[in-house]
Amino acid sequence: MKFSTSSVSSLVLLLPLLAQSVSASPLGALKGGKAAPPAPPAKGNQAAASSVAVSAAASSAVASAAVSAVASSAAASVAAPPAAAATVAAASSGDLQSSLTLDPSVVATGFANDGQDVPAAGQVASLTSSNNFINFCATVANLPITNGQQITTGSCNPAPMGIIAATTNMPSSKFTFPTNGAVLQEAQPFTISMAITNLETGNFVNAEENYFAAPQQVTTSGNVLGHSHVVIDFLDSLNQTTPTNPTRFAFFKGLNDPAQGGILTAAVADGLPAGAYRLSSINTAANHQPVLVAVAQHGSLDDQVYFTVAANGSTAAQSVDFGGSDATQGVPPPASTAAAAAAGTAAASVAAASSSAPAAVSSVAVASAAPSAAASAPAKAAPSPIAVKGGKAPAPPAPPAKGNNAAAAQGKGAQGKGGNNAAAFPFKFGGFKNRL
Repeated sequence: MKFSTSSVSSLVLLLPLLAQSVSASPLGALKGGKAAPPAPPAKGNQAAASSVAVSAAASSAVASAAVSAVASSAAASVAAPPAAAATVAAASSGDLQSSLTLDPSVVATGFANDGQDVPAAGQVASLTSSNNFINFCATVANLPITNGQQITTGSCNPAPMGIIAATTNMPSSKFTFPTNGAVLQEAQPFTISMAITNLETGNFVNAEENYFAAPQQVTTSGNVLGHSHVVIDFLDSLNQTTPTNPTRFAFFKGLNDPAQGGILTAAVADGLPAGAYRLSSINTAANHQPVLVAVAQHGSLDDQVYFTVAANGSTAAQSVDFGGSDATQGVPPPASTAAAAAAGTAAASVAAASSSAPAAVSSVAVASAAPSAAASAPAKAAPSPIAVKGGKAPAPPAPPAKGNNAAAAQGKGAQGKGGNNAAAFPFKFGGFKNRL
């Protein structure tokens, strides 16, 4: 039971009245569960002394109860939940970075505008919020909170975007090897090299625990704190026009070290089988999120080149187009990219139809109510090759839990593996070792 300060004050004021009431009652007259016969009235000074004694005893009893109540209230305060205690401490210290409420100074009033005051053909209304979308993930209770993990079945991330790089600090990269149209020999080691500017490379966090878990940051000069990656995709041929499958690639490597002389490198120790390939960069902030810049209209922040790998004994001219011959060259025959694209479009349509735009949240303080139960559990996704380790198929995913706390139930089975250091975890496609 909790007693406020006003309650204790009231008890103190009632002490005299309670004392009088007690003095008129045979306190302590009960003995062994039976009422004792009233004592004969005392006379003279003895009666006055008796009355004073009883009144004093009653006052002492009530005072003890009041002290006990205060002690209980203090104990209850000490036993308050850590989150509540942290909120009180943050409020008293003025520490905005540990406070669980939104400070009025950071409210973006423009978020309440859906943008349709200046209509344009095909333009859709923006989602709106008057509290910076702080409780947005409560509107998608069927998804777990990202919580720093790579959840392959999808999640909701509450981390803000952070500091947006100025137009004068937009990063850019260009491959110096291999160059566009280059022809390499199969199974021959080579080193990818890439020039990069306006990215403070060498900054990467734990990809298994801090994925997308913090806002983008910049240096004092305005360059994004981050790192880069390179990925080599399989192609049917250099003339391929169908979209590639992002879950199927020949080589992936996070470039964690700082650039040397403006150049990043990655060794492809085993080379590649004969075939056609696309090499791309993926420039990111420290927490692995794509780099964010100040304007929508800008040049590409990444680079791509196309090259071929010739079969041993063949000439460059014979190696330009490997369409239809991948299976015999050691490159796994690609699944129908057209079918994959159609499946992806259908899945996107289903997802769009099943998710309605959440209502705008108007409260500035963080709501304490738990989100409503999910209407349906997320569909089980096919195992991603990113989760395959040592050529073995991954364990089946754990059954999804309900609400945003499902991240804990999703567990390791739903996460991607290894982030930038995933080169240590090879998996196999058609007998060819690939590196994450």
